[in-house]
Amino acid sequence: MTAVVGAFVDGWVVTKRNLIKIKRIPDLLIFSTVQPIMFVLLFAYVFGGAINTPGVNYREYLMAGIFTQTVMFGSGITAIGLADDLQKGIIDRFRSLPMSRAAVLIGRTTSDLLNNVLVLVIMVLCGLLVGWRIHTGVLGAVAGFALMLLFGYAISWVAAVIGLAAKTVEVAQSAGLIWMFPVTFLSNAFITTNTLPDWLQPVADWNPLSAVVLALRDLWGNAPEGLGRGDGFPAEHPLALALIWITGILLVFVPWSIAKYRKTATAS
Repeated sequence: MTAVVGAFVDGWVVTKRNLIKIKRIPDLLIFSTVQPIMFVLLFAYVFGGAINTPGVNYREYLMAGIFTQTVMFGSGITAIGLADDLQKGIIDRFRSLPMSRAAVLIGRTTSDLLNNVLVLVIMVLCGLLVGWRIHTGVLGAVAGFALMLLFGYAISWVAAVIGLAAKTVEVAQSAGLIWMFPVTFLSNAFITTNTLPDWLQPVADWNPLSAVVLALRDLWGNAPEGLGRGDGFPAEHPLALALIWITGILLVFVPWSIAKYRKTATAS
């Protein structure tokens, strides 16, 4: 128990160090928000007229997908940050200190989670400006944002493994983001899955991002019942499926990233 508490205490110190870095380099936060704002404007005003979502304004349907995409892409910073620290030798300095080996990863993922919170505040304002609203009250709103941030936190641990495996920051940036594009577009983030070819629909329905997005739409009242939900368990229990995916990702990638960090630190 003492070791666990020590890991979180040390992790908070590393978190503050990473947050100070964002404060000193505000470009990191600015460019984290530019891409999702562009997606909102492009899909809401350029592509939105060509996408049919009966019973709901497409801009309301869109925002759950944009929010989830934003936290997932924002979690890619974890890979870049860890690769940068490895390349500059900062990880070696941390290794020489009397601190938990897990603290660096806890601090990195926690600071990126808090960065996602700041980005989401800006995205909420952007969503409100284009017509997005929450129709289910405070409890649904809080539950939705909590689920979304938990999903982003889980993806940060995936990015941690990638960042520790990458040899350079450039490789980490490419490898940390490239897999997110098919996951995002092969989902219900921007379209209903029933518009996809029959053989792709099950893949999209069971996509973890689809589960989170559909759960958010249910929690926020942004999609009428039956609108392109797919079939079976993903359509009937999106919140449960989202939590199963998040739990599975954390169970696999938290110990994997810690083991990878120990191996990387020992090799260096």
